[in-house]
Amino acid sequence: MKPGPGSAAFEPPRWLRNPHLQSILPSLAPRQRAVRRRAGALLAASRDVLVDCGAGVRLHGHYALNPGARELVLLLHGWEGSAESQYVLSVAALLYARGFEIFRLNLRDHGPSHHLNAELFHSCRIAEVVGAIRAVQERLPELPLSLVGYSLGGNFALRVAVRAPLAGIRLRQVVAVSPVLDPEHTLAALEHGLWLYRNYFVLKWRSSLLKKHAAWPDLYDLDELVAHRSITGMTRELVLRYTDFPDLKTYLRGYAIVGEALATLAVPARVICALDDPIIPAADLARLANSAQLAVSTTRHGGHCGFLDSLTGPSWADREILALLSGAP
Repeated sequence: MKPGPGSAAFEPPRWLRNPHLQSILPSLAPRQRAVRRRAGALLAASRDVLVDCGAGVRLHGHYALNPGARELVLLLHGWEGSAESQYVLSVAALLYARGFEIFRLNLRDHGPSHHLNAELFHSCRIAEVVGAIRAVQERLPELPLSLVGYSLGGNFALRVAVRAPLAGIRLRQVVAVSPVLDPEHTLAALEHGLWLYRNYFVLKWRSSLLKKHAAWPDLYDLDELVAHRSITGMTRELVLRYTDFPDLKTYLRGYAIVGEALATLAVPARVICALDDPIIPAADLARLANSAQLAVSTTRHGGHCGFLDSLTGPSWADREILALLSGAP
């Protein structure tokens, strides 16, 4: 593992340095309106696509053709986000304006996809994401492909990169912003950190589960799961009732990317993290594998998937991703 160029280059205005403000502001209405204005051309060009992932699984995404594009970028959102999340649209708008084609993929049971697959989403469903990315590349084989993921999507992107050679996926590079590193530590941060994050994700997850029940009313009785008041309780219930994992700890370890999980990376990968991230403990960065293909950029400020230095324009992370994908040193 090596430090990435540009580390510590992000210096937001003093009033924007609070990590919670950085983490929450991107979801608020003023930022949302500004992002959707910038994303107008991208959204107008985007078309819904159903992706055959193999094994009977289908995922939903949005593809934006860009005539004359030199590269395709596939974007992965975080847990209980979607391809319409503001951090996804913000970077997608910037990349699209600079000549990239964009595919925004929804993970299972995210966005408008609860009806597509009978089984519930969980974070160890890596095979279907690998299958989706392989299918997208087979559909668009003429363009080099890079992956960009945020939070849990960044975790997925890095796990895909490890599996890409055996899966026949040709990746140019991967960028993971605020990726989940050790899920056990992230779960603890959500439970014991600022109450706002815990409540937000509990409500979002309950809403998602109710959509799943509505789509598959004969398959699920989710009353016990949604009755829990904590993410830990809900996750444990999910694991024990709806997965083959014997316990919560085994499940969480199943999608951790610390230790040797990234040791066999065969494609250039960049991790971008803020040291003040309230959800992803920065100490876990030291536990990433020592891979020549892996670079880490850290900033003092930025919160979780924030990196805002203005309310309206592209974030610092957006610009950093553009520079990386454009081949800037």
